[in-house]
Amino acid sequence: MPVRLLLLALGTFAMGTDSMVVAGVLGPISADLGVSVPAAGQLVTVFALGYALLAPVLATLTARWPRRRLLLTALAVFSAANALSALAPTYGLLLATRVLAAAGAALYTPTANAVATTLVAPERRGRALATVLGGMTVATALGVPLGTWVGRTDWRMTMWLVTALGLAALAGLALLLRGLPAPTAAPTLKARLAPLAQRRVLGAAATTLVFFLAFQSVYIYLATAVSGATGGDADRLSVVLLTCGVMSVAGSWLGGRLVDRLGVRRVLLAGSAVAAGAFAALPWLGRSMPGALGYAMVVPLAGWAVSVALPHRLASIDPGSAPLLISLNSSALYLGTAAGGVSGSAAIAVLGGRWFPFAAAVLALVACAVAAATTRDERAVRARVPEPVRV
Repeated sequence: MPVRLLLLALGTFAMGTDSMVVAGVLGPISADLGVSVPAAGQLVTVFALGYALLAPVLATLTARWPRRRLLLTALAVFSAANALSALAPTYGLLLATRVLAAAGAALYTPTANAVATTLVAPERRGRALATVLGGMTVATALGVPLGTWVGRTDWRMTMWLVTALGLAALAGLALLLRGLPAPTAAPTLKARLAPLAQRRVLGAAATTLVFFLAFQSVYIYLATAVSGATGGDADRLSVVLLTCGVMSVAGSWLGGRLVDRLGVRRVLLAGSAVAAGAFAALPWLGRSMPGALGYAMVVPLAGWAVSVALPHRLASIDPGSAPLLISLNSSALYLGTAAGGVSGSAAIAVLGGRWFPFAAAVLALVACAVAAATTRDERAVRARVPEPVRV
C-alpha cells in the first residue's frame, strides 16, 4: 500500500480522534475549568457544527489552491488549534480553539479523499478511499479510547496527543506528497447546496441528521450514562469506549455487506430499530459493566451499519454526482452530531443522568420513521430498474 495513502489516513485518524475524544474526558474538563459536564459536552457540539458549516464554504473559497498546499495548511491549522486547546486557560477560549480545529478538519478531510483517488490507478480508487476513510473508523476504535486513557488524569495530555498526530501527518506529507495534478474546476457553494431541492436528497439528508442526533446525544455523554458501571473510573470507561470502537469497525464491515445483500431500506430500518431498543435499555444496562459492555457491542454495530447505508443511499440517487451528494451527507452527519450535544445536555437536565437515553430512543424511532417514509419511492424505483447502480 502506498505510504502516501497511509499518511493521508493518519491525518483522518487525527481528525476522527479529535472530533469525539472530548466525550471521553468530559469529567476532567468539567472539574478543571469549573463547568458542568453538559456544558463541557458543548465542546463536541461546536466542533461538529463548525465542521458542518465551514466545510462547503472553505471548499469553495480554496477551490483553486494546489492540493498539496491545501492539505499542509489544513494540518497546520488543525495542529495549532489542538495545541491551543491544550493551553486554553478558560472554557470560552477552549470553545474558540475547537472551532479553529474544526476549520482545519473541514479543509483536510474532503481534500484528502479527493487526493487519494489521484494517487492510484482508476481500478484501485475504491480501495484508496477506503484506506483514507478507514482512518476515521480506526480513530473510533483506537484513537478515542487511547485519548481517554491518556487524559484520565489530565485532559490536556489528550489534546497534546492529537496535536502530535496532526504534526506527524503534516511532516510526512510535506516530505512525500509531491507531483499532484492541478485542481479541477469546483462547484460553487450554490451548486453544492442545489441537490437539497430534490425531495429524495432532502429526505436522505434528513434521515442522516436525525439518526446521528439520536446516536451522538448518548455517545457524547456515554460516561454519564454508564457511570453506574464504571464508578467514574477512567480505565473502565476506556474499556467501554474501546469495545464501542471495535464494534464500530465490525459494524462498518457488516453494513457494507448487508446493504449489498438486503438493500439500503432494510438496513436503515433494522439498524434504527435496534439502536432505539438499546437506548431504551441503557438506563438499566449502564448500571453494571456486563450491561455497559453489552450496550457497547450492540449500538455501534447497528449504528455503523446504518452509517454505511446512509451515504450509499445518497450516492445511488445520482451516481454521477456522488462526491457532491456524499459531502451533503457529511454535513448532515456533523449537524446531527452538533445537535446531539445540545439535545443530550437538555435531556440530562430534564430526565437526569440515568434516564436521558430515553430521549435518544425516541429520536432513533423518529429516524426510523423518516427512513421508512422517504425510502418508499426508492423501493418502487428499484422494482422498475433491473440492476441498481452501486457505488
